[in-house]
Amino acid sequence: MSGQSEGRDLSWQQRPTAELLRLAWPTAVSMLSYSTMTLVDTLFVGRLGPAALAGVGLGGVSTWALLCFSIGLLRGAKVMVAQAVGAGSDDEVHAVKAAMLVYALLLGALTVALAQPAAGLLPALSASTAAGHAAAEYLALRSVGAPVILLFWGLREVRQGLGDTRTPMLASVCANVANAGLDYLLIFGLDLGVAGAALASVLAAVVELVVLLALWRGALQTRGLRPRHLAGLWWLGWPSGLELVVEMGSFTALSVMIARHSELHMAAHQVALQLVHFSFLPAFALADAVCVLAGQAVGAGRDPLVRRVARSGLVAGAIYTGACSLLFALGGQLLARAFSDSAPLALVVARLLLVASVFQVFDAAATVARSALRGTGDVRFPAVAGTLSAWLLTPPSMWLLGYRLGLGAVGGWLGLCAELVLAAALFWWRLERGGWRGAAARARSLGAELPSAPVVEGA
Repeated sequence: MSGQSEGRDLSWQQRPTAELLRLAWPTAVSMLSYSTMTLVDTLFVGRLGPAALAGVGLGGVSTWALLCFSIGLLRGAKVMVAQAVGAGSDDEVHAVKAAMLVYALLLGALTVALAQPAAGLLPALSASTAAGHAAAEYLALRSVGAPVILLFWGLREVRQGLGDTRTPMLASVCANVANAGLDYLLIFGLDLGVAGAALASVLAAVVELVVLLALWRGALQTRGLRPRHLAGLWWLGWPSGLELVVEMGSFTALSVMIARHSELHMAAHQVALQLVHFSFLPAFALADAVCVLAGQAVGAGRDPLVRRVARSGLVAGAIYTGACSLLFALGGQLLARAFSDSAPLALVVARLLLVASVFQVFDAAATVARSALRGTGDVRFPAVAGTLSAWLLTPPSMWLLGYRLGLGAVGGWLGLCAELVLAAALFWWRLERGGWRGAAARARSLGAELPSAPVVEGA
């Protein structure tokens, strides 16, 4: 394939907003299903007391910290598949899927091995002994499902790259239903407490993978794997994986600092995060759709479509997150009361949601621009810019505003707000001035030797 900016036509190029919404809504449902799953966990665990809630919050953040490099790496599969769709190469899709499966299995096994010693460190990072033991127990059990989680995530990325977001959505909804029943059974019915919440999440992940494999009969069919596919997935994926690790390191540092500040503020941090997910995740789903269409545009050699797609995503994301900001600003205390009868906890949650009402639109803007850049193959600039934004602003703000000025978790969230404003500005500057074009040309060259062939959606 050539590096020309104009190539084969794409069916959606005259109506990118409609295509974005078509791709985004099932992903949004899927992600909201994940958020609902965590929300249900939080509601159940919240009845066990603040120590259990704080422990599950720290254990959940730690679980994600161990998974985030692998998840970031596997995101490269979506970019490669989307570009293969744009280029019209069915064989490339199957080869990328094979490379993804190799990485998912290897990294899943490595995550399980690392999680057990990591769990032993969590009691020292908590404000109370009870919260520390709950965090360690949750991480040790939840991490057992890492290979299943990564297999599903990788297959989801491939499916989304093909333009099908509904199949993963159905699997996630089924997992969510299973998780609610398992939470009740294991946490209270069998009286397993925090361990029950972790086991319920692991079993729900198994349900999710099994449903996806049942709906997508060719999910594990592969062919044509070559070393260049493994190298290509690594080339596109490791900067995103490293970015997630470093940014997650910043967020984990924030969570640990909040946990050490007080059990109350850590519990409020956990509750507020669950509510913010209902705003962030649909915006993230929209950004995922932007990534897919940007990748298809690059694969087809139609680079001018990239900015058009990103701007459409920005408008849609701003409308949704703006509405959520109003809800958080006006109804924060009412939302907080759903999680606990504690008036002090509800007050801190409401303050955090007020800060969230400020940064929601910037969060959507940063996520859309980052995903557009990733879809073009420009993965290094977002990694560097996102890392600098995270570490320069969020933990230092928690130290200065949270500890020194006594604002607690609110101080850390103000730093998070500043981080998102800076990241949004940097990503959109890169996108608008076309700094991604060289990376797009390199990404196209990865598939230059492939013959063109029709890509079928069920590949």
